[in-house]
Amino acid sequence: MPGSLADGFDLGLRGGQKVQSERVDSSQAENPIQDFACDPEAIGFNSEQMKIQSAKEAISKIQSHQRVFIQGAAATPGTLIDELVLQADRLSDVEITHLHTFGPAKYAEPRFQKNFRVSAFFVGQNMRSKFRPGQVDYIPCFLSEIPALLRSGRYPIDVAMIHVSPPDANGFCSLGTSVDITLAALDSAPLIIAQINPKMPRVHGDGFIHRDRIHFAVEVDAELPESKPSQASEEEKSIARLTANLIEDGSTLQMGIGSIPDAVLGALKDRRHLGIHTEMWTNGALELMRLGVVDNSRKKIHPGKTVAGFMMGSKDLYRFVDDNPMTVCLDIAYVNNPVNIARNPKVVAINSAVEIDLTGQVCADSIGHKIISGAGGQMDFIRGASLSPGGKPIIALTSRTRHGTARIVPTLQAGAGVVTTRAHVHHVITEYGAVDLYGKTLEQRAKALIGISHPDDREMLARSWHQLFH
Repeated sequence: MPGSLADGFDLGLRGGQKVQSERVDSSQAENPIQDFACDPEAIGFNSEQMKIQSAKEAISKIQSHQRVFIQGAAATPGTLIDELVLQADRLSDVEITHLHTFGPAKYAEPRFQKNFRVSAFFVGQNMRSKFRPGQVDYIPCFLSEIPALLRSGRYPIDVAMIHVSPPDANGFCSLGTSVDITLAALDSAPLIIAQINPKMPRVHGDGFIHRDRIHFAVEVDAELPESKPSQASEEEKSIARLTANLIEDGSTLQMGIGSIPDAVLGALKDRRHLGIHTEMWTNGALELMRLGVVDNSRKKIHPGKTVAGFMMGSKDLYRFVDDNPMTVCLDIAYVNNPVNIARNPKVVAINSAVEIDLTGQVCADSIGHKIISGAGGQMDFIRGASLSPGGKPIIALTSRTRHGTARIVPTLQAGAGVVTTRAHVHHVITEYGAVDLYGKTLEQRAKALIGISHPDDREMLARSWHQLFH
């Protein structure tokens, strides 16, 4: 929604099985966090046994001036969040941090500004209208680097609120659909409060936490939030066809969520031996797995497995990943590390943009000064794909917004954030064509981008380019 990451390499063993990649076990990593804002002994924590409590009792352990991490996406712990809001009157200056969450995010409403403030690593749809720097704010950070930020103690977590499956016979709960940065939050949080739900699938990979590490648990039985497939416009279908033309048999895919990624996946049913190594996936990828189009057989790391940091979609998807060894959720520091991405062949990274200027600078997290998403993993995968043998980093966007505003522009809007630099951009695709900017001069880039802009914008773009540089 992504330097060297000391915590992002090698876990060696997962679930008793040797894996291809080599990483340092995060339990061996130095953690400099010494002083915490909460004292587990003072709140009655017995490390030998997880305490089952009501939501009211569990959330009462959170105190003013603490930083609370909330697991996100389909694993958003709604019951715990609702109770936290109910207890707002006794709290002041509680800082809430997370990636994208589902639900109304009432804690971000102005009426709770004395009780809660938000520092989000990604501004999702439920936060955009509430965005107010200083109160509901954004932390720019590549997704791959957030775990290091948390584990290093530079951004310490006091409380982690998570959503897990019930303990198995050996006492292990699963973080289910969202491992992403949650694993790092658990490594640094002295207090862990879990929402335990039999509807949360048991997903293989890094996301297991023993019940003895959970301090307080609240039992619920609730359906996970679902994300519905987006309907592609005719322009987006054209983009999907042009993008699919660049995807060869044996490619390894990274895709996001939305109508363009879904349409691209729908155009790949005649391909063979595709693989997936991505920060997240949805139902569009599920269909290709069931058809055998995605078999992960040509991947060099985790062959035979679909690798992600999180997934979200329908109940059907959640049933599919439940105890399925062919799909794994891993620490996002590992998944999104460009070095690991590049180890797979023919990586095709498909990402979008708010706008792109005529030199190739990509804004993907804001409309001018207004933040609408985050840096996410775009740069992680753009870089990883460019280093992959036969890889293709792609920026795909419609030439205009639904309101008719040009998205290929002479210069980015004032305040627009450059998520992907002009030096990193390779393929750019609109409904009017596909161009490769790699190795092109600024003049050549401008001409290429004007050629795939909306026809009614081309004269303006050519005139602006001449005024800027001639």
